[in-house]
Amino acid sequence: MNLTTPFVRRAFAAVAAGTVLLAACGSDGKESSSPATSAPPAAAASTTATPTADLSGVTLRVGDQVKLTQALLEASGQADTPYDIEWSSFTSGPPMLEALNADAIDIGGVGDAPPIFAASSGAKIDAVAASKTTPWNQGILVKGDDITDVAGLKGKKVAVAKGSSANWVLLKALQDNGLTVSDVDIAYLQPTDAQQAFANGSVDAWVVWDPFSSVAQSQGAHLISTGEQLGIPGYTFLVSSEKTLADDAKVAAITDFIGRYRAAQAWQAGHKDEWAKKYSELTTLPLELTQNLLKVDPQAAPLDDTLVQAQQAEADAFASAGLIPAKIDFAQFVDDRFNSVTTAN
Repeated sequence: MNLTTPFVRRAFAAVAAGTVLLAACGSDGKESSSPATSAPPAAAASTTATPTADLSGVTLRVGDQVKLTQALLEASGQADTPYDIEWSSFTSGPPMLEALNADAIDIGGVGDAPPIFAASSGAKIDAVAASKTTPWNQGILVKGDDITDVAGLKGKKVAVAKGSSANWVLLKALQDNGLTVSDVDIAYLQPTDAQQAFANGSVDAWVVWDPFSSVAQSQGAHLISTGEQLGIPGYTFLVSSEKTLADDAKVAAITDFIGRYRAAQAWQAGHKDEWAKKYSELTTLPLELTQNLLKVDPQAAPLDDTLVQAQQAEADAFASAGLIPAKIDFAQFVDDRFNSVTTAN
């Protein structure tokens, strides 16, 4: 498998295996848009929240990454919603939240860092649900033996998507090893561009998540530091806009959507082989690779003090490093009204 083959370039930027992770190609990182077909409510969706409004005329615009969430809902039997879903696909979290703030979508899934960068830039957004997974395979990739640890990155060129969860991995790794962002030459590249740069040697290291991490490792690259080793919690978020959250019908649809997504995650945990096969078909990645990268299941995480404190520490670190334009109070960008749906069994 060559890192620059078409199927690898199409491999989607999953923030974490199986998590939710925005329409014509453009500089905002948006890839495609295709509305889903309206369907009647699912006959048996006991884990799905009951909508509190007539949703037959509602269209929920959902940010996705190469149909990952859409495919998960379909595979788990959670796709028959009482509202239309218009799916849009993005390369990573930051451009997805740009679209959210521009009212191009209603809700989308991202990693831990994008909400911090967006909020610091003045975006009117709120985290509405969270999951947590062990970031065991997200980290700093190198090739060969020239760089053996994080200290060896000093003076080297490192690729990372700006404002992504990988950006936090890089900053935390540098800080934990007595380095600053000025000690390395950072190339801010979206995953597909970074993939090519890493393959042709234009950068010395690449900080990224799965499936890109697994693909690179299958080609001989190796991790010198991971999110798990750095003690990063591995939070991912569903994020909506203040405008959407002021619309009662959209809130009812989001409540239902979160319930369906949590049910889909529960299905995923009990149907690993089936989901790995679907994931392989969706991304054209080898089945053995998808089976490996899906081995850790995401868990529901309430939007509570523990989560807010972890995100605040991350936000403070970005601010201190000069990577965001202003300090934020992360608690001001959390809407916890959906916690009961997120954590329902």
